[in-house]
Amino acid sequence: MTTFAAAVASGIATAHASVPGIPGALAQAGVLGDPMGQLLIALVVIAVVIVVGKFLLSLAWRLITIAVVVVAVAFGLSAAGLI
Repeated sequence: MTTFAAAVASGIATAHASVPGIPGALAQAGVLGDPMGQLLIALVVIAVVIVVGKFLLSLAWRLITIAVVVVAVAFGLSAAGLI
């Protein structure tokens, strides 16, 4: 396991132990004690971050497209002397 993956898995294990409300089934099953289990949890967390990021970027592209159209219309109207 790489140093980065070990650090992420260690951080997840620490966060899991300190956050109330997270089911302890993973810890009781020994998933957090196994390096492959830690890697699996780290990959799931990274996947969730990517999915959320993809959604936010999609939203950002829509907002930028709308802003470009609005500014282009305003520029065109001001260039024509209508604003």
